[in-house]
Amino acid sequence: MKYKEHQGADTFSYSDLSPIGIYLTSRKILCDGAFGTYYASLCSDGSMPERANLEQPELVRRIHGEYIKAGAGLIRTNTFAANRETVGCGREMLKQNLEAAVRLAKEAIAQSGKEEGREIFLAGDIGPIPGRSNIGQAEQVEEYLWITSVLLDAGVDLLVFETFSDYEVIREVGRRVKQKKDVFVIVQFSVNQHGYTNAGLSAKRLVEELAGEACVDAVGFNCGVGPGHLLHILEGISLPEDVFLTALPNASYPKVMQERLVFLENKEYFVRKMSQIAELGVDIIGGCCGTNPSYIKGLAETVDLEQKPGRKPSVKMSVPVKNRQKNSAFFAGKAAGQKLLAVELAPPFHADDEKVMDASNYLKGHHADVVTFPDSPSGRTRADSIMMGIKVEQHTGMCVMPHICCRDKNAIAIRAQLLGAYMNGIRNLLVITGDPVPALMRGDIRSVYNFDSVGLMKIIREMNADEFAQDPIVYGGALSYNRKNMDVEIDRMHKKLEAGAEFFLTQPVFTSEDAQRLAVMQEKVPNARILCGIMPLVSRKNALFIQNEMAGIQVTDEIIARYTEQMTREQGEETGVAIAREIMTMTQEFAAGYYFSIPFNRVYLLDKIMLGIDFFQ
Repeated sequence: MKYKEHQGADTFSYSDLSPIGIYLTSRKILCDGAFGTYYASLCSDGSMPERANLEQPELVRRIHGEYIKAGAGLIRTNTFAANRETVGCGREMLKQNLEAAVRLAKEAIAQSGKEEGREIFLAGDIGPIPGRSNIGQAEQVEEYLWITSVLLDAGVDLLVFETFSDYEVIREVGRRVKQKKDVFVIVQFSVNQHGYTNAGLSAKRLVEELAGEACVDAVGFNCGVGPGHLLHILEGISLPEDVFLTALPNASYPKVMQERLVFLENKEYFVRKMSQIAELGVDIIGGCCGTNPSYIKGLAETVDLEQKPGRKPSVKMSVPVKNRQKNSAFFAGKAAGQKLLAVELAPPFHADDEKVMDASNYLKGHHADVVTFPDSPSGRTRADSIMMGIKVEQHTGMCVMPHICCRDKNAIAIRAQLLGAYMNGIRNLLVITGDPVPALMRGDIRSVYNFDSVGLMKIIREMNADEFAQDPIVYGGALSYNRKNMDVEIDRMHKKLEAGAEFFLTQPVFTSEDAQRLAVMQEKVPNARILCGIMPLVSRKNALFIQNEMAGIQVTDEIIARYTEQMTREQGEETGVAIAREIMTMTQEFAAGYYFSIPFNRVYLLDKIMLGIDFFQ
């Protein structure tokens, strides 16, 4: 038996369940099939299905009626893409559209449901709103809440959020909805053939994360894959007993014909695979793109909808193993309280790596615990950070930590890059969102930004749980201490820690004020290990360049004044060393270590900076 335990109650009773929850304790529910692709097959003018709620109400009512007559016990409103961005309208017009969609579905239920003599449930259907990644989470939540409120006021029985790739926003929406009304909530994700969403989250992890959430009553998958691949994915998941499961795959994989997506007509295959999916213990089955009423009729005639009592998971969820790679500087040879020293070496703009290799070999015996390599910072092409790290590790045996950013690759390319890095022994990464492409180059080169650094961390966390479970990658993130709103950055720190970050590296610090801001951030996030950024500027010219050309690094006029044009090379270096040692002293109480960016590969300055530093060990 599957149910959400009533919060605050000592015992459970059926009165705690919604009508659909009670129904699901004894019978599975057959959901409808695709509305959009079926609508497109009936309406050749290429119009948007959601606009039909106001423009072609008879056709909308007809489609719902056909699915009910085919055997569906759950139908979804024609509102998947009914949002202001997609429909292109204001809230008042969108409200009319949503209300019309609910009214038409209820009219179809009243007519066809009565003829069939069956109980039919109505779900308010909500899909991802395009462009939401460009605004804050709070604004996203409010937009989805407004849509849910209209659908609920119009009289839907439950809500279904489908085709999502992440759960953070929708989980918060579910929590807020449940605070106002105890409505049944379904959350469905779209995964690829390998069981991953576009955000890099695995099907296993999604079920595991949401199974224990009181704000979600059913979780599952729709769109993305055909029934065969979804069956394979579900066979590898432990299906929990305390949440209902859904499965609504596509009919097949589409082909583009005459500028339209065409799906293979494969009803018999679809029904056979869906019968196997139902036998796994899935509670709500139906179809997505390419399915039509004939598919649902086939399921109604074939699938046994009686719930099987006592179903137990047969496959255990994968759990990340806590082993750490021997060459991880964050866990090897460091006792409690010892500080870590990371040194950044920038890969070259060209194919000559002599200077980088010379610097790496020097660092091998001089203080450095880990060598890091930025990923084409400032959007200017350098040698690949991971390949550079692999070469240095192979030639020196040092612990290396390439940076990996989200600017240049989508989820497919990044996963491929991570697999290749892992095969070659990379076990440490700094995960960053990445600098934008320079404005002058944007006409020819475009950033990708499939996700930000938190999203990329989630991908690595998923791969650690699956592919890398026996020897997981250790990764951390960047910390922007100079953000105007410190609370925003602190919130980002918490999100990165939740996504598996083990440490934080900061931009170079030059003033006591910036050191104090870092101290406050450390106090507010006490479990964060912060490596304070140190950059020993070596001349006035160097200092002026960093002040004026490098975004995010705060070189003050007071720092500039400590350099003169007349300084010799040695005097400039001595000034940079002195400032570096001052910053280290200011931050010694809270810094877990230091992250050195030494201009022009002058790594010999590290010895001068560390000379006589007694608090480092």
